[in-house]
Amino acid sequence: MHGAPIVLLHDSLGCVALWRDFPERLAQASGRRVIAYDRLGFGRSAAHPGTLAPGFVEDEATGGFQALCEQLDLSEFVVLGHSVGGGMAVACAAAHAQACQGLITESAQAFVDVLTLEAIRVADRQFAEPGQLQRLQKYHGDKARWVLRAWVDTWLSEAFSQWNLDARLPQVQCPMLVLHGDQDEYGSLHHPRHFAERARGKVNLHVFENCGHVPHREHPEAVLAVIGAFLAG
Repeated sequence: MHGAPIVLLHDSLGCVALWRDFPERLAQASGRRVIAYDRLGFGRSAAHPGTLAPGFVEDEATGGFQALCEQLDLSEFVVLGHSVGGGMAVACAAAHAQACQGLITESAQAFVDVLTLEAIRVADRQFAEPGQLQRLQKYHGDKARWVLRAWVDTWLSEAFSQWNLDARLPQVQCPMLVLHGDQDEYGSLHHPRHFAERARGKVNLHVFENCGHVPHREHPEAVLAVIGAFLAG
C-alpha cells in the first residue's frame, strides 16, 4: 500500500456493511489503505444519545472523524463521502486542511433543495409500509428507527432548511473530485456545479450518464477508473 489512506464516510442510512465490496475494490484499484467506519448511531456503533443537531454535517469533522484520525494516528488522508457523507467529507477537508491530501464527493448535497426534500418524503412513505423497516434493522439492529427518523426529520425540519456548505467550501485547499449521477433522485446537477464553483482548490467534475444516487454501485468500474485517475494525478 502506498499514498495517503482513503477514509470513507457513509450516507444517511448507511454503515460499513452497506458499502458492500466497494472498500475492498477501491483498495485493490488504488493500492491504498481504505478505512470505513460507522458513525455514532449507525451500523455496529453505539446508539446515539439524542437527535441530530442542525450542524451535524460540519460537526462530524471535529467529532467522530477526528476521533478516528487520532485513534489510527492518521497524519494525512484522502476523504471520500457518499451523499450526506460527501458534505461531511467537505467539512473534514476544510477542518483538517493540512492533513487532507484529496477530497472526493459522490452524490453529495451542497445545500437543501426541493428535489432532495421531496425524495426524502417519498422514501419516508415507503419505509412506513409493512416490513420495510426490517431492511434497515438488518444493518442497524434496534437503532433502525432512530436512523430513519434522524434522516427524515432532520432534513425536513425548519432548523435545517437554510443549511449549506458555502462557508466550508472556500476552506478546501486540496484537489477535489466531484462525482454525480445525471439522474440522481436526491440531488440535481446544481449540487456538483456548486461544489466546483465554490471550492478553492483544483476541482474535477465527473457526471455519470444513466446513473442515480449510488454511482459506486450502479457503475462501479467507471467510478473506480475515475477515482484512480484522480489519485494518480
